[in-house]
Amino acid sequence: MTIIGMCSPMRSPWDQPMDRCLRFFPCLVDPARRSALCVKLILVTVHLVYVGVLFLIDGDLIEKTKKEPLYTICYLLLFFLTLIQYFATSISSPGYVLDAMMTVTERNVLYRKTSETSNLPASSKNGSFVVAVEGTQAGKNVSGNNTPTWSKLVADLYPMGTTIRTWTCSYCNVEQPPRSKHCHDCDKCVLQFDHHCVWLGNCIGQGNHSRFWWYLCEETALCLWTGILYISFLKDHIKSAWWQDAIMIILLITLSISLIFLLLLLLFHSYLILTNQTTYELVRRRRIPYLRGIPERVHPFSKGVCRNLYNFCCGSSSVYNMERLPTPQEIEDKSRPYTCMDVVTCRCC
Repeated sequence: MTIIGMCSPMRSPWDQPMDRCLRFFPCLVDPARRSALCVKLILVTVHLVYVGVLFLIDGDLIEKTKKEPLYTICYLLLFFLTLIQYFATSISSPGYVLDAMMTVTERNVLYRKTSETSNLPASSKNGSFVVAVEGTQAGKNVSGNNTPTWSKLVADLYPMGTTIRTWTCSYCNVEQPPRSKHCHDCDKCVLQFDHHCVWLGNCIGQGNHSRFWWYLCEETALCLWTGILYISFLKDHIKSAWWQDAIMIILLITLSISLIFLLLLLLFHSYLILTNQTTYELVRRRRIPYLRGIPERVHPFSKGVCRNLYNFCCGSSSVYNMERLPTPQEIEDKSRPYTCMDVVTCRCC
């Protein structure tokens, strides 16, 4: 007993409280989730510090709130909406390939059971699938009376002659539609993979790219508004206590750096939306097999600025939209230089 007691590792006094915490919150057992939660707490704390310091030091803002409460109400409303949008984006699904495959498989099973027990067509009972496959001119839903398997569905999106090994994920062993990629942080394949956001602790893909863009808009507007309030305080109270000016200047400098980063990120993602690209496709274009032979100035998945905006803003997050690879003829048409007639006919739209 003495030997065992001497050889056993010494437990830290923090081990017992930590074990109790993990028992009540099992999600904290995963180191990745634990680090993501810490990032979220840090980001919320930073927001609260910036707003709290502003209301604690700036007495004129309190007086202005008493006279014109609508101004401060709008600012606080933007503050809370930004935080709500942040958490909504962080928990939203980016659109996993495995979920889309399960949807097709479940519909296939349901269609077979319905066909065996009823004389009515399955499509009249089950409606249409939530997996949309884009055709040559317009997208089409996979309906109940036409139920291809997932492998056949994905194979139709690639050119003839491509082997199944080319589009099968070596980690998930799942057939990937075009524009999909395996995320090593989430350990899942994501439809229209854009990037894995460390600040959100979540992937950005087809299902939540729109939410992510709106979060960037709100965060940029909040930083800009907060910066204006900080500058107004420094202009009106330049001869106030030195420690107050020092705090406000340090916070304003870090806020300005964050604002520049947010503006660049917002402009970058706006460009991606207008051209129907993802960050992964733009950065790793030469390493993606189906984009290697396409000229860099050609955006193969773009359907025009107006159509791209419509699909991005009005597309449903509950629909798995899978785009097929363009044919050589379509690539050649998009590679054509613009003429005066193209400008008149709004070819870019």
